[in-house]
Amino acid sequence: MKTNDQFTDWAVELQSIAQNGLKYGHDVFDKERYQQIREIAAQMMAARTGIPEEQIKTLFCGDEGYQTPKIETRAAIFKNDKILLVHEKLTDDWSMPGGWCDANLSTKENCIKEAKEESGRDVEPIKLVALQDRNKHNKPILATGIMKAIYLCKVFGGEFEANDETSDCRYFALDNLPKLSIDRNTPEQIEMCYRASKDPNWQTIFD
Repeated sequence: MKTNDQFTDWAVELQSIAQNGLKYGHDVFDKERYQQIREIAAQMMAARTGIPEEQIKTLFCGDEGYQTPKIETRAAIFKNDKILLVHEKLTDDWSMPGGWCDANLSTKENCIKEAKEESGRDVEPIKLVALQDRNKHNKPILATGIMKAIYLCKVFGGEFEANDETSDCRYFALDNLPKLSIDRNTPEQIEMCYRASKDPNWQTIFD
């Protein structure tokens, strides 16, 4: 995962080396050194981002085992040439329905679940629009690697109900998008989904 910020990339690489060393190292003294490296990497990220160090440790150093990216899914749902977006309570912005992929679900299954929970829609993913490295497309840059799976979905039922995560759900035209949650989806990603919805021969975009 490269962020185009050398300082951040160094911190991420140090954290990855430390985490892998803590998992596979056998010598107790080596593990102590790996733990020190991990703490230095967290301090570097805190200095770079301004996020409190304790929060950085939770976000950046909270994983165990060999370090791999997390997975997020998004559902692109269209009706009358408009895309369905949900209003995020936490950020007061709008996004395509989606979220972290649960450990016991495939990305397709997770897309179906998140679309139902956030928009009330019963959907069937019909096309993988893109599999993207989040930090290459979304802001802010995060220390954790994240892969974003965006599916074009067909609706076959359901309606919106307010829930813990979203307070509204509407269809928007491409030239009249609301304030977007940029860390979840950008105008460019939504425009990409528009193109995929109109192209029967769309080829999945991947990083």
